[in-house]
Amino acid sequence: MSTHSIVYLVFAIVISIALVFDLGLLSKKNQKISIKQALIQTFFWVGLALAFFIFLWFEGGLLAQENPGAVASDSQLPLEFLSAYLMEWSLSIDNIFVFILIFNAFSVKEKHYSRVLLLGILMAILFRIIFITLGVALVAQFSWILYIFGLFLLYTGYKMFSADGDEQFNPQQSKVYIFLKRYLPLVNHDGDGKYIVTENDRPVYTTLFVVVVLLAAIDLVFALDSIPAVMGISKDPMIIYTSNIFAVLGLRSLFFLLRGAVTKFDYLQQGIAIVLIFIGAKMLGEHWISEWIPKQAMVFISLGVIMVCIAGSILYSIAINKRGTPPDVQE
Repeated sequence: MSTHSIVYLVFAIVISIALVFDLGLLSKKNQKISIKQALIQTFFWVGLALAFFIFLWFEGGLLAQENPGAVASDSQLPLEFLSAYLMEWSLSIDNIFVFILIFNAFSVKEKHYSRVLLLGILMAILFRIIFITLGVALVAQFSWILYIFGLFLLYTGYKMFSADGDEQFNPQQSKVYIFLKRYLPLVNHDGDGKYIVTENDRPVYTTLFVVVVLLAAIDLVFALDSIPAVMGISKDPMIIYTSNIFAVLGLRSLFFLLRGAVTKFDYLQQGIAIVLIFIGAKMLGEHWISEWIPKQAMVFISLGVIMVCIAGSILYSIAINKRGTPPDVQE
């Protein structure tokens, strides 16, 4: 069995055990998640991702031997994973604001948040696996597609940086909801926690069903940005799959942890936009950049840019919000 296969196997076992633990101990039906519980779950998922990073670090030598042309050093793949995970994790914060809008638009009760988020995220993972598989296959067949991804990231980053913060997504005007409303019998209640109920001797779909579908669909839209961005960091399918899945699985706990504070990160969008522009430019100029900067050094630079932009935009947002708060309100 190759080292890549062993890494995939370890990843699958860890995720399976973690999901059983999460479902069995951390996600009871109709249970409200407190900030303390959300913090524990967030540490749990981030800790798992960092443990996987350490595992990759120790396996780096064997991975480098298997792919001497693709992996320049023992540390390159682990650092690519960490960079990709941080990229996905920061984009997950941006997802949370849209998730909040969806829950509010359909008046979802807080006791149903956890299970609805879990189902939506599991569907999102399935869609992402399909999307990543297609993307990797296309890049393997047509390498020039990376240049299209690079241009797309430049355009997305520019649009995100200059977007009007007052514009809000309306879930009930989305194409997905309009499609569901046209072809499925929907009802305007949550079915007491059920997704499909029977009314007038026929099955109808509750608001919780609609919310689950919208969560998965919206995450797929975000994946159109994040997956090309990760491909700009690493071309190894293992890194792309694992970084995406770790980040998405941690999204639910992050939602409960940040749902009251995410709207205070006013400049996070600009920080993410700068990262997307940087990665897009790197993808377009990779041929020339590689002649001047070693690949391992470029991985360190990418990791540094991601950390500085994301952390800087969050800290700047907090500082601006605090400065704008009346003195008698500040603690």
